[in-house]
Amino acid sequence: MREEFYYYIRHFTSRFSIFIKWLVFSLLSGVLIGGAGTVFHYCMVWANDTRLTYPCLILLLPLAGLLIVWAYHMLHDEKDTGTNLVLAAIHSGKHIPMKMAPLIFISTITTHLFGGSAGREGAALQLGGSIGNTLGRLFRFDEKDQHIMIMCGMSAAFSALFGTPMAAAIFSMEVVSVGIMHYAALVPCVISSLTAKGIASYFQVHPEQFLLTELPEFTFSTGITIAVLAILCAGISTLFCILLHSGEKLYKKYFPNPYLRIFTGGTFIVILTLLVQNQDYNGAGMPIIARCFEENEYVPYAFLLKMIFTAVTLGSGFKGGEIVPSFVIGGTFGCLYGNFIGFSPALCTAAGMGAVFCGVTNCPITSLLICFEMFGFDGMPYYLLAIALGYMLSGYYGLYHSQKIVYSKYKTEFINRNTHE
Repeated sequence: MREEFYYYIRHFTSRFSIFIKWLVFSLLSGVLIGGAGTVFHYCMVWANDTRLTYPCLILLLPLAGLLIVWAYHMLHDEKDTGTNLVLAAIHSGKHIPMKMAPLIFISTITTHLFGGSAGREGAALQLGGSIGNTLGRLFRFDEKDQHIMIMCGMSAAFSALFGTPMAAAIFSMEVVSVGIMHYAALVPCVISSLTAKGIASYFQVHPEQFLLTELPEFTFSTGITIAVLAILCAGISTLFCILLHSGEKLYKKYFPNPYLRIFTGGTFIVILTLLVQNQDYNGAGMPIIARCFEENEYVPYAFLLKMIFTAVTLGSGFKGGEIVPSFVIGGTFGCLYGNFIGFSPALCTAAGMGAVFCGVTNCPITSLLICFEMFGFDGMPYYLLAIALGYMLSGYYGLYHSQKIVYSKYKTEFINRNTHE
């Protein structure tokens, strides 16, 4: 009995010391990266407001691209692979250079200021992962604990920028290896995510929310309606991934020089913007989503235009993220679908966003949580159905080459393959 008691005390003390360790470093990560994310948010607001105030800035996008390539060249980071490097660091222990943080910070703001089509959360993952990795190395953590610090940083940055701490805490654990979860990072990621959200809220960074107040009753027929939307969104998410990866390959094939490549991509975006005669598809595109929810306003081919704008921008070497564009693509397609069949366009917008986000990230739990935080819990059965089908039917495509599909989506089978192979 006494031996069992001492055994329990020793193990409890060991667990408690681990908790204290991660409490301290998670809080530190949340405060530092939450602060950096807050500054990044306000810089992004400034960049987008300035671009809308001076629309002619779009004409300077090709020159801005040259500046981005030059900055990466000067810091000897020409082979930067962005978020893929962050995921690869968790898989294989690759080093994430601290210079990634200022480079992605400045280059993403530059991309948005001059009209490139990209998101901000992808940049946040790189920013948070870089700072988290640097903290782990600074305090001489072993390789496995450094991986947890990277995930802490990703969660903190995502939470600060998007205002969804539940989804942010889970996303960094789920996106790395599809089919398994790195639960050792659960407490650190939760603490860093909530801390970063608190820092951002203190400085008046408001979350993106489109709460749905009027929802149809979930029945067999309404379930079928959303299921059809989810099936279509799975195809949309697959198409988006193919366009992104194929666009990047084509650019590198025909424009091997990075300066020529990004200048050409910037010129294409200028031409596309002049053709559509507005700047709705430049930047992240959140105003388009707001119109879908608030005014039921949509352009039938908006989802295709956002795909093209984003693939042209990111494929040529401009910096940013793919997550918010995926929201825009799913939301505008869902709104189109809802209006076409006469079924709650706002609900279809929300379900479309969740299904496409899940299809491109392969993160069903995160997708469900982000729907709860953005749209409210009342639409739960619709989100659940849309995300489940979107996850299954999108296959093994994804935004990130370094993401591992550890277990099959269709069988209890270990496959351990990268996405998009």
